[in-house]
Amino acid sequence: MSAIARLELVRTLRELDAGLDEIRRVLAGEATLRELAAAHLALLTRQETRLRSRRAVLSAILRQDSTAGQVTLMHKLAGMPDEERDRLIDEFWTEVSTGWEPPERMVGWWRAARPGLPEHPTAAQIEAWIELAELIRDTEVRQAVRRELHEACTNGAGPLMTSSPMLDMLEAATPIGQAVMDAAREGVPPDSPRGRENADRWIEWLTGIFATPDSPGIPDTPEFRIQAADHMLAGAEWDRTPPEPQGPLDRYTALVTAVNDMPQERFPFEWLAEALRASALPVR
Repeated sequence: MSAIARLELVRTLRELDAGLDEIRRVLAGEATLRELAAAHLALLTRQETRLRSRRAVLSAILRQDSTAGQVTLMHKLAGMPDEERDRLIDEFWTEVSTGWEPPERMVGWWRAARPGLPEHPTAAQIEAWIELAELIRDTEVRQAVRRELHEACTNGAGPLMTSSPMLDMLEAATPIGQAVMDAAREGVPPDSPRGRENADRWIEWLTGIFATPDSPGIPDTPEFRIQAADHMLAGAEWDRTPPEPQGPLDRYTALVTAVNDMPQERFPFEWLAEALRASALPVR
């Protein structure tokens, strides 16, 4: 390597914040450029994570006009390890489900909807986690969520919707709904054989909800399929203009989605409506 090339290399490495001792080792052949780059990349990654965390805390301070105690807490929450985050979520759901008897399966579903920060979270994800952690630490919030879930499970149609047979039906709907979402995402025509297959599975599940030991439930007729399609279109309209989040449980769900940075895929109501309408016609 010529003297000019060595000088250019030294200048470049210095601009990349390499130390003089590190540069000397590279020039002397004691370390490779690849090793130097790998070490500095790891360092920059750690620094970037710390900077994102600090940015999130500072943003939260500005947004909330925080006290000194809150600043200390937010800094602690931002740097909380995975095990402590999991413990905090578990404590929240344990308290929410204590004092009454929600179905164990539902408690399992609630616990499964939990945040998970990636190895290198964005500032927005850290901000969402800080807000979520503050939310679920609040005793009044825990009590409010417990009341909301207790009322939903015990009043009106709650006992029916949380009964074991209904929970079985809800679990059975998961793969059926996923198949509908897969077909719509893949651009499968609703009036195709696969579209009819999805419509048939949906109707079989839907009529089964109303079946009892003494009655087979609602008969599968073209009229019923058209009615089901109309309900799908109503669902699509609701999905386009969902109600504003009302309580802490809605906020919990929104923050978990923000932390995970995985917006929930929307259900293809219109696609299923078309498939149901097409399936109401005789097979050609």
